[in-house]
Amino acid sequence: MKRLPTKTIVVAGLLLLIGCRELPRYFAGDKILARVGERELCMRDVQSVVPQGIIGTDSLAFVRAYVDRWVRKQLKLHEAEVLFSSSEADIDRMVEEYRQALLIRKLDQQCVDRSIDTVFTEEDIATYYQTHKGDFRLDRPLVKGRIVRFHEGYRQARKLKKLMASTKEAQQREFRDICEKNDFTVTDFRDRWVDFSEFLSFLPTLQSQNYNSILAETEIQQMRDSKSHYYFQIEAVCREGEPIPIERLRATIRRILFNKRQSEILRHHEEELYSRAAERGELKIFMTEETDSLANDKK
Repeated sequence: MKRLPTKTIVVAGLLLLIGCRELPRYFAGDKILARVGERELCMRDVQSVVPQGIIGTDSLAFVRAYVDRWVRKQLKLHEAEVLFSSSEADIDRMVEEYRQALLIRKLDQQCVDRSIDTVFTEEDIATYYQTHKGDFRLDRPLVKGRIVRFHEGYRQARKLKKLMASTKEAQQREFRDICEKNDFTVTDFRDRWVDFSEFLSFLPTLQSQNYNSILAETEIQQMRDSKSHYYFQIEAVCREGEPIPIERLRATIRRILFNKRQSEILRHHEEELYSRAAERGELKIFMTEETDSLANDKK
């Protein structure tokens, strides 16, 4: 590797002379602070990065640290340029490809932001779900249900069970009143699907034991531990391998529909650009049957 001449790295003695002066008084002109090879760092280059309000010894320390970082960076760049000079064309190509990708991404984002409608109706979601229901399968059971936990020895346990099982609103209201009055813990999953394992976590179950048998029962069931009594009811079950309920997929379907709508917008925009350029004579494709044949012969 080529070595830099001894005098190619210079850090201006100016930094040692400015002492505790405030930044605006010495931060002027195009004085050179450092030089590495052909590259120079001037006062004007540093001025834009110095935080507002920094003065005195703090400003001096900041400039010294910035100059040190700049010098080290330039030394590494110089070494990299020497070591990888043969790869310069590849690097330039990758930089250009990255620049083009950034510009296109920015254009696509502007086009999407200007045109896309992010509102999806329940009908949109339901239609997609019905069409693609087979693509969404459960890998574990889901349940809807309710659990009440009360202290062992509660004298009206039988009444509590009867009220819990009732389908009448008056009895359900009385059930809620009793639970609230006695500070019983009610865990209610009747309005949403949850993993069966999550439902079991509110009951005195063992991880080593299989509880799939309770999925077949829709009546009130019970369990006990040393301190509490549990009534629970599983009102609905979705088993492994069945379609995932739409309630669990709304957010996913919205993302899918958004991505689909976004792709349609971008495809339409590309077609517009293509047609407009063709009409104006701004593009011409030179592929012919002859060139296609030549390409096939080279394979």
